[in-house]
Order: sequence, then C-alpha cells, then structure tokens
Amino acid sequence: MITVRRADERGHFDHGWLNTYHTFSFADYHDPRFMGFRSLRVINEDRVKAGVGFGTHGHRDMEILSYVLEGTLAHRDSMGNGSAIRPGDVQRMSAGTGVLHSEMNPSEDEGVHFLQIWILPERRGLTPGYEEKHFDENARHNTLRLVASPDGRDGSVTIHQNVSVYSTLLDGDASVTHAFAPNRAGWLQVARGEVDVNGTTLRAGDGAAIEDEASVTIVGRGAEALLFDLD
Repeated sequence: MITVRRADERGHFDHGWLNTYHTFSFADYHDPRFMGFRSLRVINEDRVKAGVGFGTHGHRDMEILSYVLEGTLAHRDSMGNGSAIRPGDVQRMSAGTGVLHSEMNPSEDEGVHFLQIWILPERRGLTPGYEEKHFDENARHNTLRLVASPDGRDGSVTIHQNVSVYSTLLDGDASVTHAFAPNRAGWLQVARGEVDVNGTTLRAGDGAAIEDEASVTIVGRGAEALLFDLD
C-alpha cells in the first residue's frame, strides 16, 4: 500500500527569511494525522535567504540529518564542530543528552535549499555526536546509494536507529528497485523532479508511506529522492 502525502498539503510558513514546508507536524504546525511515520519524525524542506539562518538553539534525544539541495549551510555546535555542507553532503547530529547548534546561510547573495530530517533514536540519553560525509553525483546516479544506516556500512553516516536512508539521482526513465525485509516499511521523499513508484506518480515535495509492499520500483524523470527503510 502506498499512501501519498502531496507537497501542497504540507504545513507551510513563509517567514520572509525562511520559506519552510513541514511534511509532519512541527513547531506551530500540528496535524494529528501526520505526526511522523514510524521512527521518522520530521522532514522539513527549508529555503533560507542569503546571510541569515537559525541562531543558536538546543535539541535533545533526536537524530538529525541535514541534506543540502542547493547552496551552502554553515553549521556550528557546542561539541566544537564547525563546517559548511553543500549538495552531496549528508550531516548527522545526534542530539542525545543535549546540544546547542546554529545553521546559517553564509552566502551574501545566494539562498540555501535543504531538507532537515529528524529520526527518533533507539533510546534516550545518548552521548551527543556529529558526523558528515560526501556522496558525489556519480555515486548516486541511477542507483540507490546508502547514505545513513545503523551500522555505518558502505561508508554511510551512522544513526542510532534501525533505519537505512538511500539517496538517488534518476535520469529520464531510469529505474531502481528496493526490496523490503518482512515487517519493514518505507517512506519516499521526492526532493525534485518526478518519479513513479510502483505506478504512483510523485512530484517534487511529495512523500509517500510504503507499507505491505515486498519491494518498490522507482522510475525517475530528472529526479532526486530519498528512500527511508524503517522497522
């Protein structure tokens, strides 16, 4: 069964400096029908104007992934990490017992467009941690490239939950297939372009819950997407 969450049905706020869409309930947006999907709690699609961003603020007991689509996102945190992430980079911050961080657009003239993803950790009270890795276009081209996993296999970042996250860049009519183990489910988030997943069409910003499907075949048309394999 594939249940579609259309882009224009998401929570939306335009704060001037930030234009944000919430797939699931977040901050001032609350919809009891969309509180997350299994351990996947947040997918926010954010566009931040040049020279501004999210000032220092705190998180705890959450696995946070940042995935940049366009531009540059500058990160600093109370663990002493400071970096600039760009398209192809996947950043993981384990908030655990508590961490402070900021996310800013350092450009003077270009916006930054990124997805921020929250995943509930396997347990509360983890030691905070940070990791980032780059996955170039060739590694994601017309394939499902593992970018996050519970064991860091295949060079992915390590998240403290039994979730595997794949990134793909699909040319016109290229396809990839993913098989689910018994009792597992998926979420597909289309970042740009258009795909068909088991015959259902999804466009940029659309997401879909995948349940009781042995596998999915994703056919792309100039698309970029993330596939979550969840227990």
